[in-house]
Amino acid sequence: MTNTNSDNSREWAEQAYALLKKKQEEQKQELIKQEEQKQELIKQEEQKEYLIDSLNTENVPGPIKTIDETELGEFDDNFTWSAMVLAAQGKEIDQISIDEIDWLTKLRRGLEETRKGFVTELLDKLGDDPLTPESLDDLETLLIRADVGIDSTDKVISSLRKKLNEEVVGGEAGIKFLKKELKLIIDKPIKNSGIDLLVPQKGKLNVWLLVGVNGVGKTTTLGKLAYLSSRSNYKTLIAAADTFRAAAVEQLKVWGERSNVDVISNQSKNADPAAVVFDAINSAKKRNVDLLLVDTAGRLQTKNNLMDELAKIKKIIDKKVPEAIVESLLVLDASQGQNGLKQAKSFAKSANLSGAIITKLDGTSRGGVSLAVSEEVNLPIRFIGAGEGIKDLRPFNSYEFVEALLADK
Repeated sequence: MTNTNSDNSREWAEQAYALLKKKQEEQKQELIKQEEQKQELIKQEEQKEYLIDSLNTENVPGPIKTIDETELGEFDDNFTWSAMVLAAQGKEIDQISIDEIDWLTKLRRGLEETRKGFVTELLDKLGDDPLTPESLDDLETLLIRADVGIDSTDKVISSLRKKLNEEVVGGEAGIKFLKKELKLIIDKPIKNSGIDLLVPQKGKLNVWLLVGVNGVGKTTTLGKLAYLSSRSNYKTLIAAADTFRAAAVEQLKVWGERSNVDVISNQSKNADPAAVVFDAINSAKKRNVDLLLVDTAGRLQTKNNLMDELAKIKKIIDKKVPEAIVESLLVLDASQGQNGLKQAKSFAKSANLSGAIITKLDGTSRGGVSLAVSEEVNLPIRFIGAGEGIKDLRPFNSYEFVEALLADK
């Protein structure tokens, strides 16, 4: 990026920041106004000697603010970078939201350890000098160290060697080409699936099974998905079918309360997961639910095989709602690196997976495993998580991911 472009970018970002600041102030003033109106109505009712609990709350304006409203942070390099990533995807200044800025900032920060693992070192090695066969050897080592995977690394390095044989490639052009190659790897399984963005289809029951081993954040991820779905105005229901892990049902109920989504469960010890799914489907049909999220076991405490249990659940779904749209989403912990890749390969053989959710990208140097999952398991990445908050799970965007992964500053 030239100095002129950099100056223009900062000026554009400053305008976006000023507009968001204004919107937030207007929202706060509206919140205060509505709260005052609410208190006035309550006062009027009390003066009429009505009981407080007899108030018709439907006529009482509620506050705009939710328990997790995002505040606009400082105007800094993170904001500028995030705003420009959105602009590059066609967003106008007045279309940018605080939520989007907040997420991209978290994603960039979350991938910082991975970025330090090879991008910073790569840039230090390259500088402004053209790429050389030696620098490609260094890049190959750095990519493997970041758990990008052998296949993905070979593909990227081969493409770079071919380009290097055709022309002189400077450091900046090399990074740009690298971004393009990484994005191609991640996008391939997504395009092959025919679905760019995974969302529930209206008018049908969508059943999303979350599978994966214990400890990867499966139940937490499901809770965040419930929030995201509910907030997007899909009628959502949760099936607590991980009946073998202690506290899994209670954990889901907490997430359900936070997301305002009901949880179907069975309090019996070691209850049959398929029976829970059976009850949840009946409830989903009665309520005309759009999305049924099913938490499954990551490990069984009985002799039953985990894959057999998943097959049993799938059989119940096929029998009860053959017209349902079923997705089997594998939850992977990015910090597990190659172990996560092995899990993906194992589940892919037996669980009829349709996508992956990468969690815990924040604070790990192994974020490159996302590329390995795309290339070696051919799984489309559907969602990624970069934080502990309820809003820290978002639909996967390959452009944003690669830009955050290769952000140079």
